[in-house]
Amino acid sequence: MGKKAKKERDDYKKDVSRSVADDIGKFERSFKHHNNSDSQAPVIRKQVEPETAKYFTEIANLFESQGVDVEERSVICGNALEEARGKELELATDYIISNTLETLLDGCNVDNLCNFLRGCAKVFPAIAMDRSGSHVAETALKSLARHVQDTEAYTIIEVTLEMICKVIVVNPFDLMCNCYGSHVLRSFLCLCKGVPLDSSEFHGTKGSKVLAERLNFKVSHLDGNGFRQFQQGFPNLLKFLVSGMVNCSREDMKSLLVDQYSSLVLQTALKLLAGDDQELLQLIPVILGCNKQNLVEGKFIDTIIVGETVEAMKETAFSHLMEVILEVAPESLYNDMFTKLLKNSLFELSSHPCGNFVVQALISHARTKDQMEMIWEELGFKFADLLEMGRPGIIASLIAACQRLQTHEYKCCEALATAVGSKKETSKFIVPRILFLDSYFSHHDTSSWNWPGGAKMHVMGSLILQAIFKFQSEWIQPYILSITSMETEHVLEAAKDARGARVIEAFLASDASTKQKRRLVVKLRGHFGELAMQLSGSFTVEKCFSAGGLSLKEAIASELLAVRNEFSKTKQGPHLLRKLDIDRYSTKPDQWRSKQASKESTYNEFYAAFGSTESKPTKSNKFLSDASMDISELEELNTKKERDGSLTSMSMLDDTLAEKKMKKKRKREVASEDAVSSNKAAVENAVKNFLSSGKPDKKRHGASKQRLKI
Repeated sequence: MGKKAKKERDDYKKDVSRSVADDIGKFERSFKHHNNSDSQAPVIRKQVEPETAKYFTEIANLFESQGVDVEERSVICGNALEEARGKELELATDYIISNTLETLLDGCNVDNLCNFLRGCAKVFPAIAMDRSGSHVAETALKSLARHVQDTEAYTIIEVTLEMICKVIVVNPFDLMCNCYGSHVLRSFLCLCKGVPLDSSEFHGTKGSKVLAERLNFKVSHLDGNGFRQFQQGFPNLLKFLVSGMVNCSREDMKSLLVDQYSSLVLQTALKLLAGDDQELLQLIPVILGCNKQNLVEGKFIDTIIVGETVEAMKETAFSHLMEVILEVAPESLYNDMFTKLLKNSLFELSSHPCGNFVVQALISHARTKDQMEMIWEELGFKFADLLEMGRPGIIASLIAACQRLQTHEYKCCEALATAVGSKKETSKFIVPRILFLDSYFSHHDTSSWNWPGGAKMHVMGSLILQAIFKFQSEWIQPYILSITSMETEHVLEAAKDARGARVIEAFLASDASTKQKRRLVVKLRGHFGELAMQLSGSFTVEKCFSAGGLSLKEAIASELLAVRNEFSKTKQGPHLLRKLDIDRYSTKPDQWRSKQASKESTYNEFYAAFGSTESKPTKSNKFLSDASMDISELEELNTKKERDGSLTSMSMLDDTLAEKKMKKKRKREVASEDAVSSNKAAVENAVKNFLSSGKPDKKRHGASKQRLKI
């Protein structure tokens, strides 16, 4: 029976291969004839015959009654799809029967699925542009995606998709501009690439991910070699389809750029091709309306299109597309677009509700310090104007780009501080005004503006301050002074607001001194239990605990102990109670204090012995205040210091051998080294005591002691 079944399967595969070859031959002849015609013949939808409608109604009732076994389901679906041969358009676009067709396509095997799609290849665009048919097309594509990993089915699927691609590129305009067809086409592109069909990243949807990437909170998924490949795709078909759509639509490109649905298709296509520089260098200039014959190095952009293209960037659809173009453009093309297309127009575009997003994308994807210098020349002295116009996104993008490229950092901090206040005013108003950007700049008299109690804090203002506190402390002293000078009730209100809480956390994680951080933390005393009950506030409490001294730590622990029963029932409660060791504090407070004091003393002694005298005060303060530093980081720093010390000693020894006059100096150094060695031994014992008190894993504890001996 096994041999017989195998023979039947092989014969079946041969029959399918012959059938596919025949279909391709017929399609190729039809396609050549169709492609030579001047226009595409209109598709006429016929009514579903009563007998056919009755048949599919019975099929629907059969599935609804749940009287079909799993083994029978595939056979029934295949037979029903055979009955649909030649009637695909009528059935797929019927409001009732289309639902049944979706069920059949979802439950059939890959051969029946491909047979159905090959049968409707010529009318696939018409099905995709129909309200009901688009759901049928989407279901068919999703079913195909489940079979792509099957090696035996790969060729049949590829041939099926190729037939549909050749139909689409004949007249892509209508399909791209149709609300239903656009979505189906984007799913088709995702299938060709091998990414999930419902991925919002590649369906042109903007969201928090894009903003996070622009503000350095997340690495771009389109950087480097592109995004992670989810499954096997059809890269050649993707290139064929995208280039075919772009080249066949060149005469209509101006209309496609400003249409919201076709813009989404082009955005998806470009994102999916990210990393393929050769393909992008050919496509993007054509999309922008440049002459394809001039696509040589350094001549991607025709100056003749500049004025018209800049104006088009003020359209919603094209501004979104231009953001993607700047994101995926190869470096040479980005530089050409910057210098020929956007330079000297940055403030004009920044002032526009849509155009400003193009400028944000340009800034976020700047490659070099020279490019940032040119951007700064146009926008660096316009911070106040941009904030008054309600364009804080430009400021946030500038700050993030300056951090990433390590240029103009101090100028950014200074320009922002100047934009929200004058030199005559004290710096205490800076942080509150940025937290309430809209309220401040919409006030009739900014000089009389006060903290608006109960108002929601500004999202972009919060993000700007979070970015500011990543800079070195010597550059952000006015901001540090401002946040530490806030009234107690204002600090509490900020901590209760999710956006304000993020700013406080960013400050506590900054390079500000321990003294400055504790000056802010102490203002929340008496409210830590209340804050911890909020999900966002619990993170703030944890940061405050890390930054506080022993007395502040105990204050936080006692306030959490008071609300422990209720707090332990929250989502964040068990973690924070365990992290702060509240159970030990409740049962053995003296032991808890001793452990916390030991931690702080260990880190202080370790830094005093091995901290570099040349290090900046801001860095040392951060080190001392971070009581939750990972032990592995501590050990790594220890090893590094000892290695540096060994290298220094070897260098000195070489000098003494070379010059006898250095004997006296050497004696002094030996004495100094003995003192350091003695101090180091004491610190090592302290570190060992700390490790043993924490009761870590035995393997980690053994490895830690071994590393300390190196």
